[in-house]
Amino acid sequence: MEKKAYTDKVHTWGKIWSLSALAVLYAVPLVFSVRYNVFPQLNLLLKALSAVIPIYWGTAIVEVLTYTPMLGAGGTYLSFVSGNIANLKLPCAMNAMDRAKVTASSEEGELISTIAIGVSAITTTVIIAVGVLLFLPFAHFVTDEGSAIKPAFENVIPALFGALGASYFSKYWKLSILPITAGVIAYIFLPTLPVGTMIFITIVVSLAGAFGMYKLGWVKGE
Repeated sequence: MEKKAYTDKVHTWGKIWSLSALAVLYAVPLVFSVRYNVFPQLNLLLKALSAVIPIYWGTAIVEVLTYTPMLGAGGTYLSFVSGNIANLKLPCAMNAMDRAKVTASSEEGELISTIAIGVSAITTTVIIAVGVLLFLPFAHFVTDEGSAIKPAFENVIPALFGALGASYFSKYWKLSILPITAGVIAYIFLPTLPVGTMIFITIVVSLAGAFGMYKLGWVKGE
């Protein structure tokens, strides 16, 4: 009963904050349009949106179906409101649950995922902002074209995911072969494929491959 009450509250407040964030996003261009009395032409706006909306709708559906089982209900709501899921929220949540040896489907995993994502959101909005201001006088040493360390900072995200993935690949190397291969092949033929779609593809391939290997006796269930 307590777990159901907690889950109901998560969904209630998650919907409230999601709709509130959506309202704020729409309010920004609306306020500028009203303030300066400049509104886009509806026919040109719809023409421009018609080319990108189908892509984003598909990506949005794929991301919800992909991230929710990995982050839990609370973590999913918090991630989609605060943003930057693939780069920060997902690695933080997965690492926290891995260290605690829990899954997002468990009550413990639900709480740990939500806490980890909340801490990540605070870090990105407060601590990193302070760090950026302190680092600003030295930024040219990193951003200048002739900087020797500029290439390293351009590969921070791949390095982060590489380090996070290495721990899983080393423990479950048999299960990692198929999704890695599928991801490489997909990007060879579709280099502009969105990250959310790629994650969904590799997860489906991973699940299918794991099920097949289990049936063939190549891996054992835990």
